[in-house]
Amino acid sequence: MPEGSSILDAARKAGAPQGDRCGGVCACSTCHVYVTKGFDTLSEIEDEEFDILDKAFDVRMESRLGCQAKLHGDVEVVISDESFNAFLDEHPDKAEAAKAARQPK
Repeated sequence: MPEGSSILDAARKAGAPQGDRCGGVCACSTCHVYVTKGFDTLSEIEDEEFDILDKAFDVRMESRLGCQAKLHGDVEVVISDESFNAFLDEHPDKAEAAKAARQPK
């Protein structure tokens, strides 16, 4: 992905379960993610992102918002359960395939 793209942009390109119906309430399916690698290569977190993360469940030190965090290097993320369930709500026709893809191999 080009420098400065968001995690959401990368999710779209990778074909990950994603959606973007947020409206600022942490409701889209790639909103709340856990960064498992490359946290320090993301853009700095800003006040607006902190404010929205306050509405999320199970916020951790490695939590970021997919639409807010900009890439400046390689990053690996895991979609939170809350965000994955939002995807299932947004795309009930894709639920079976998405759940199968999420199972560890």
